[in-house]
Amino acid sequence: MASEVSAILFDAGGVLVFPEPANLLPPLRQAGADPDLAALERAHYHAMAAQDRQATPPAPATWWRDYLTTYVAACGVAESRCEQLAVEIAEHPRRYGWAHAGHGVKDGLRALAGLGLPMGVVSNSNGTVEGDLRSVGLCYAPDGAGPLPEGIPMGVILDSAVVGVAKPDPGIFRIALDALNVPADGSVLHVGDSLRYDVAGAHAAGLQPVHMDPYGLCPAPDGHRHIGSLTELAQAVISTQRLP
Repeated sequence: MASEVSAILFDAGGVLVFPEPANLLPPLRQAGADPDLAALERAHYHAMAAQDRQATPPAPATWWRDYLTTYVAACGVAESRCEQLAVEIAEHPRRYGWAHAGHGVKDGLRALAGLGLPMGVVSNSNGTVEGDLRSVGLCYAPDGAGPLPEGIPMGVILDSAVVGVAKPDPGIFRIALDALNVPADGSVLHVGDSLRYDVAGAHAAGLQPVHMDPYGLCPAPDGHRHIGSLTELAQAVISTQRLP
């Protein structure tokens, strides 16, 4: 464990933003479930842990459907209805699919920004991540055009669909660190919610993975750090420059 933290990279989904409740609550309620916002966030982590437990990664074409199958089950939908409901939702995509700021994320980002460290976002997405982050006022990559939007400025925001490389390939981390002018080593934290994509990718790139795992669902918890919130991470770095 490096005694100093030189930079922090964030995954987007499950760390900063979550599936938009307005898109998911109507079909969930029609299926007999009525989760609150906390239950929706918890369902996300169940869905990611289920994918991390699979022997092979989900196919890109079925990732969203597979995710939703576990997600709606964790929201309280009857087991017999989950697979079909996931298909129905997946076949009718809506705008702003991942444009809901997680509980406490804004406060946590502000605390981390106060450290003065280079920060960036590295996301496996479909070309929408920077717009989604801007739309909810979380963060943005300054482009010199027009007034500054709400949120925390980031040194870089990478979307795998835009740069052509995705986690766990270490290449996407190298692009981010080159943009931040920070060398790749264990003093760089990458905060993500996926063992398969974030933890493995950070290890492959020589970075220090930090698993966002607020419910202790990680199927292989040894060998990397876990946190429950960005505020927890900020407090740890502020107090000791080491994770607990």
